[in-house]
Amino acid sequence: MTRPLDGITVVSLEHAIAAPFCTRQLADLGARVIKVERPGTGDFARAYDSRVKGLASHFVWTNRSKESLTLDLKQPEALATLKQLLGQADVLVQNLAPGAAARMGLSFEALSQQHPKLIVCDISGYGEDGPYRDKKAYDLLIQSEAGFLSVTGTPDAPAKAGNSVADIAAGMYAYTGILSALLLRGKTGQGSHIDVSMLESLAEWMNYPMYYAFDGAPPPPRTAASHASIYPYGPFQAGDGGTVMLGLQNEREWKSFCDTVLKDAGLATDPRFDSNAKRNQHRDALKAIIVDVFKALTTAQVEARLDEAQIANARMNDMAGLWAHPQLKARARWQDVGSPAGDIPALLPPGRNNAFDYRMDPVPAVGQHTEAILRELGRGDAQIAALRAAKAI
Repeated sequence: MTRPLDGITVVSLEHAIAAPFCTRQLADLGARVIKVERPGTGDFARAYDSRVKGLASHFVWTNRSKESLTLDLKQPEALATLKQLLGQADVLVQNLAPGAAARMGLSFEALSQQHPKLIVCDISGYGEDGPYRDKKAYDLLIQSEAGFLSVTGTPDAPAKAGNSVADIAAGMYAYTGILSALLLRGKTGQGSHIDVSMLESLAEWMNYPMYYAFDGAPPPPRTAASHASIYPYGPFQAGDGGTVMLGLQNEREWKSFCDTVLKDAGLATDPRFDSNAKRNQHRDALKAIIVDVFKALTTAQVEARLDEAQIANARMNDMAGLWAHPQLKARARWQDVGSPAGDIPALLPPGRNNAFDYRMDPVPAVGQHTEAILRELGRGDAQIAALRAAKAI
């Protein structure tokens, strides 16, 4: 079946997470993604850990279905090879250090003169201008700058997200920005420049707490795994030691929760708890009541009562639980993909589409496709040997 991005070529000067996550999703939709890596070592994310049959967990997640081309871009012949490749590309994605791409003549302004249809997406910590333009940025630093740490954690200590939330946010906006630019090019015939900032991406995701603190109002408190402004909404322990996450959204659910789960209909009209604002204000007292009821029940019994009351709930899974999740299995969300270490399981991209299947090709070894790509560009045996001898590839 034809995929949406079949025939689209993406060249990516990428490392770590934000750009690789963006381009892997383009590959999922059928794009040919050529990942340019350092000769020998490749993307430094390859060495983050060795948890997946000796391969790095971050890397196998964000790099399937790509081709690896090694080029030492400090060498003129390697840089010339890249620029020749860009003449055949639709999209260039880069998240090098601030200013590095421009110094090599790879800015949108320089490239668009020769390749007016080329889409260039630059991903950085803070964007291409402004006082923070040249600052280095990593995921945890942006979580801090964007105020994420100020609302996440406990009253005693902030906590970072357990995954690379700032990188993921930037990767998602780069991905959707490129899709939009491809649609626009289809109408105008012209490429465009996309400037994605990690700070702006995560700041967008922070709009609820920002508006909650509008005009100098107190910000949402750090409430660990509980919701900062809705109660009860969070984890509660059952008598067998299991933890159930539950969430109430309105007064109808509150009444049902009292009737069916707590078995105390009168509690629904208790003046301490008869609105969400009051429940939030008196959350310690309400928590004590809920915990006292739950301690006499098993996790399964608590879940059964919540389901009967039509109250949203979930178990607090760990990674082993997610690997074995029955819903993912029932919907056939796992598929094996190849890698330098053999087949590994991979989740299909979210969103089933009845018109096409996602591309789920192998994770590449460093430089695995270098020779084939060079031959496509017209390089012969002698030229390739000379590049290898000079360590340019």
